[in-house]
Amino acid sequence: MIRTACIRFDPRGLYPDADAGKIAPGPSSARDAEGEMRAHIKNPKDILAGILFLAIAAVFAYGLRELPIGTAFRMGPGYFPMLLSGLLALLGLFILVNGIRVEGPPIGEIPWRGVLLIILPIAFFGMTLKGLGIIPSLSIAIFGTTLASSHFRLSTALLNTAVLVISSWLIFIKGLGLPISLFGPWVGGY
Repeated sequence: MIRTACIRFDPRGLYPDADAGKIAPGPSSARDAEGEMRAHIKNPKDILAGILFLAIAAVFAYGLRELPIGTAFRMGPGYFPMLLSGLLALLGLFILVNGIRVEGPPIGEIPWRGVLLIILPIAFFGMTLKGLGIIPSLSIAIFGTTLASSHFRLSTALLNTAVLVISSWLIFIKGLGLPISLFGPWVGGY
């Protein structure tokens, strides 16, 4: 019997022979020579994304359990959010199945700088919106997220910040009339 060194599932059923440097046929069962189960995950990125979408949909659906759903003709306040949660769950299920069926690249190194420079400015915006107001908190948050790009340019970051802040002001304050102060009490506003 040839001893094989199996690290990953090989879709051709061949494993490297540790002794002779040759390719030996893999075991016929779902277990490799060491008795470990071979992985059936072909695309780990899609598997994790599908699980994440399903978890988010479940959390939102759980949060909506006390809102009346209503019917399609008489929608309650929980109808549309529940519909969106269901669509997110379907998308997550589709991506999860795709991760099992379709070959994809392995998960690479996590870009922690980019992750932190996306999450932290968004959290900053949420925590300082009432104190700073929409203009300063959104400006700092948008500029902070542009730092996550490896192609950062100051002129592009300032242009993005200006366009998005003006658009947000037009949509949320002028268009929808939301009662959000432009400048909060921390910076001398109302």
